[in-house]
Amino acid sequence: MCVKGLYFLTVLSGLAASGVLQVSGMRVYTNGDMEAVNGTDVRLKCTFQSSDSINPNTISISWSFRPLKPGREESVFYYHQQAYPPLDGIFRKRVSWDGDVMGRDASIVLQQVKFTYNGTYICQVKNPPDVHGTVGEIRLRVVTTASFSELLLLALAVGGGIAAVVIFLIIIMSCRRCKKRRQRQHEGNEEAPRKERKDPTVW
Repeated sequence: MCVKGLYFLTVLSGLAASGVLQVSGMRVYTNGDMEAVNGTDVRLKCTFQSSDSINPNTISISWSFRPLKPGREESVFYYHQQAYPPLDGIFRKRVSWDGDVMGRDASIVLQQVKFTYNGTYICQVKNPPDVHGTVGEIRLRVVTTASFSELLLLALAVGGGIAAVVIFLIIIMSCRRCKKRRQRQHEGNEEAPRKERKDPTVW
């Protein structure tokens, strides 16, 4: 058994060294689940890592859409040296490139999303010879209004921004008041009449 196990490991090592067994270096990362309000724009974030150096002349990125209801998969976007938005279909004039291949970013923006955009978006990246690997999926849900958690986060962000501005203004006003007070004290000291001492020998 030990001899057979050793022989098996030797064969696997030989195959790996010869390139027969290759572990894919392409890894694609996406947000997973997303929610967008009907009629708004949403950025579908997709980043990737490749075992090979990025070649802007050969790398290609494709986005596809799989609806919730039974139906065929539809092309959303394609990139190869330049952006190729769809010429027909439900995403025509509704999608734009928002990525940077050298920055390992393959993101796109869906404009004025509709309820028909509910479904799964698949991001696939190929960087020859690294053409096999994982694909990224985003499950988008288009809703009438933002969920409570999103509204809460938005309110906290807006409130935090306003609070920061107010605190900044208070600090500026306090500094100005202190500066004016010091100037007044300095001017008062200079203008104050000096008391003359009387000579005791003079009657």
